Amino acid sequence: MSYSRRKFLQTTGLLGAGAMLASNNLFAGKAPLTNFGIQLWTVQQDMAKDAAGTLKALASYGYKQIEGFEGRMGMFWGMTVGDMKKYMDDLGMTMISSHCNINDKFEIKAANAANMGMKYLICPYLGPQKSADDFKKAADNFNAKGEICKKNGLRFAYHNHGYSFKTIDGQVPEDIMLANTNPDLVDFEMDMYWVVTGGADINSYLKKYKGRFRLCHVKDRQKGVDASVEDASVILGTGSIDYPSIVPIAKKYGVEYFIVEQEKFDDTTPMLSAEADAKYMMTLKA
Repeated sequence: MSYSRRKFLQTTGLLGAGAMLASNNLFAGKAPLTNFGIQLWTVQQDMAKDAAGTLKALASYGYKQIEGFEGRMGMFWGMTVGDMKKYMDDLGMTMISSHCNINDKFEIKAANAANMGMKYLICPYLGPQKSADDFKKAADNFNAKGEICKKNGLRFAYHNHGYSFKTIDGQVPEDIMLANTNPDLVDFEMDMYWVVTGGADINSYLKKYKGRFRLCHVKDRQKGVDASVEDASVILGTGSIDYPSIVPIAKKYGVEYFIVEQEKFDDTTPMLSAEADAKYMMTLKA
């Protein structure tokens, strides 16, 4: 379905104004959230066609940080580490982290990430496991990867999906992994969309595990959809997740990096959505 530029601007303009009023009323005195990032998975097709042009456009939208992922062209989109870093510097952006396959040549990836000046390498997906013990084994692997990251001057983190909050053997996998990882070596990236989709409460986890969640994915969930629907991400501010109230709490309990991600585009395109999401992020205060 085509999406008119006029409709896009009208919608995002109203969203921005509404979010600004809510943020100002609820959190007067908080600082604007100006330093935020985007997970490049959101614009993966555009990156594959023209990485340099896409990154330049994202910078113009207001993104200061990017989080990569390991695709066909690697974490640096066919560029050398030096070329990628210089281009990021020229755009006034920082590559803070990347999702990657943590079980393949991880030592090399950690060294490259360090040379890039990145802060994190992240496990993007573990998948549902057969038992609680399997999640404990995963935690052991995370600790080992955290040791490698520490030697290279960066940190390791795990990014959750909905399965992380589905009870197995009477336990919640996310809790198992938090309890069995060394806080000196392993942090967590809270995908807030997947916390909600998994049936858990964002604020409860932030408070219970203060300081363990250092990064987060800011991704909205369509209003009115059944809890069983997993593929329901929408433009920020149009969904059901109350980010004006959540972001200050996340900041208070240790989240340092707020990273936009969107995975579904019904009436728009990934780049138009990225632009709208950036406008919304600028209305938030922490």
